[in-house]
Amino acid sequence: MSRRRRIYEGKAKVLYEGPEPGTLVQYFKDDASAFNNQKRGVITGKGVLNNRISEYLMSRLGEIGVPTHFVRRLNMREQLVREVEIIPISVKVRNVAAGSLSKRFGIPEGTPLPRSIIEYYYKSEELGDPIVSEEHITAFGWAAPQDLDDMMALSLRINDYLTGLFLGVGLRLVDFKLEYGRLWENEEMRIVLADEISPDNCRLWDIKTNDKLDKDRFREDLGRVEEAYQEVARRLGIFPEGGPGEVKGPKAV
Repeated sequence: MSRRRRIYEGKAKVLYEGPEPGTLVQYFKDDASAFNNQKRGVITGKGVLNNRISEYLMSRLGEIGVPTHFVRRLNMREQLVREVEIIPISVKVRNVAAGSLSKRFGIPEGTPLPRSIIEYYYKSEELGDPIVSEEHITAFGWAAPQDLDDMMALSLRINDYLTGLFLGVGLRLVDFKLEYGRLWENEEMRIVLADEISPDNCRLWDIKTNDKLDKDRFREDLGRVEEAYQEVARRLGIFPEGGPGEVKGPKAV
């Protein structure tokens, strides 16, 4: 990778120019951060696990017709993705009260929500990724109304699918964050799912015990962070007891 030009480096990933025009190589790091980068650390092996987990979930979503930037996994830490124009809005889908939602409204963590709630956040580390409304997004030109409609529809569809997939392996999808980009093909634009889907940006709780199997273990100093990520991969059939193997279908627990 040292011979390729670095395009962008974030808190958890690095993007390099891809082998073909219109592609990028996405490298997954072990670095971890929380609370707008105020807390930093390293989760050993996280990059390898997130690469495999995100590959699996992106592939499954692609099979049901969700457009994504994912092309294929290249090796243990890298995957080939299509180059997209990232929309500076994170979409948060919430099914159960947790995190900032519980704090803002005084709802006990773990309370099921009346229905899935979608929130938008402006992607700006300097501003602390503030929550924004659709009015802010369209007024400031971050996304057009049609873009938002597409993002909303895709987010709800992804939520329906992933909720069922994780339920089948004994995990509750509490909430998760999505990012989208504009993909230009032959002068036509479409909205596609970008970034990653992994325990870094999903809250995943064991259905029976409510044990947290995601980055909240790092945020809240709960310990056993690496084991939590490995457990998610094992349940999805990606990381068997004997070690990493080829991607298989999930096994119910």
